[in-house]
Amino acid sequence: QVQLVESGGGLVQAGGSLRLSCAASGRTFSSYAMGWFRQAPGKEREFVAAISYSGGRTYSADSVKGRFTISRDNAKNTVYLQMNSLKPEDTAVYYCAAGRFAYVGSWYSLAPDGYDYWGQGTQVTVSS
Repeated sequence: QVQLVESGGGLVQAGGSLRLSCAASGRTFSSYAMGWFRQAPGKEREFVAAISYSGGRTYSADSVKGRFTISRDNAKNTVYLQMNSLKPEDTAVYYCAAGRFAYVGSWYSLAPDGYDYWGQGTQVTVSS
């Protein structure tokens, strides 16, 4: 019911900014909470941020808190990740995902297993 396509990744210098977009298709898009995850080579997939069905509640990982902002526009069926003050350790493939859970901040919202649909990923590379 939900198809996701990420875009906006690329190469940026440390301290710079990128804005990732995740375009979703599906009649019930607004019924899903959305999350962003990232995965660097040889590492586990890591939670980045999540947002509730309507966008009223967000939660971010400590590693990105204060630098990254997740938002959504249900009228456009799009989720965004604004990334500021980028660091080399932010380099990874970034994935958006859709899931159903009770509230953002629950265990399900922080784990890949809590999500049902995934995009193909977009590469973010931060140079020093």
